[in-house]
Amino acid sequence: MRSGPKASYAAPAVEKAFEILTLLGDRPGGLMITEMAVLMDRSVGEIFRIVIVLEKLGYLRKSPADDRYSVAYKLLELAFRATPAQDLVAAATPTMRKLVVDTGQSCHLVVINEGAGLVIAREQNPGVRGFSLRLGAEVNLLTSCSGAVLLTYLPADMRQNVIDQALRLSTTGISLNDMDAKFAVIRKRGFEQRKSFITRGVTDLSYPIFGYDGKVVAALTIPFLELIDGSQKIDMVSCKRILGAAAAEISDTLGHTPAGSMKGND
Repeated sequence: MRSGPKASYAAPAVEKAFEILTLLGDRPGGLMITEMAVLMDRSVGEIFRIVIVLEKLGYLRKSPADDRYSVAYKLLELAFRATPAQDLVAAATPTMRKLVVDTGQSCHLVVINEGAGLVIAREQNPGVRGFSLRLGAEVNLLTSCSGAVLLTYLPADMRQNVIDQALRLSTTGISLNDMDAKFAVIRKRGFEQRKSFITRGVTDLSYPIFGYDGKVVAALTIPFLELIDGSQKIDMVSCKRILGAAAAEISDTLGHTPAGSMKGND
């Protein structure tokens, strides 16, 4: 029992819960309860029920593959409501709405959610023809344009953890040959461009969004739909320029100060 004036304010269970969340916040690959206990210098009995309650409340997610616990997306949802000034979606939405008007193309915002990409915001093009992903859609980080951008700008150790998770989720064989070289190319030009693996006539264009601390927080992507008769509002070169400016604007809204992170267009 702690003594002194702060003793009456002690809440051991609450403290342990936040210790667990903080610990897992630095380990996107997750940890088993026994691993948490060792790293926290506590017994399994001290934290077991707290972990179970956090999972029941939706703040932790248990992997069905290896019983590892990781922070669930509910924490981000809570952060969105509690800190609207720093809400990624709130910061991006006005720019995204202008982007679809200026380009005549749909756009979406993707973040990393464990081993997958997650569409957390989208704006559909205002015309009669277009292509867009649904809100909440999962994106393969290893094959998608958005995933390539997100992985490129992650720190190397975190990138490998995310890749390992993505491989566990993948149901098809994926080649990782020359991946580092591809990341280097994306980092040099500041964006990614590739033909859609799923939809003919669509070329995905994606730029990174950075937070105030300089870390990548999302990818802003346009699935550029080129019409057979060429009647889309703008060409792809112009679309890349406008998309890059939009990504920079959202990063600026989030408090990011460029330091050579983003390059000019090709």
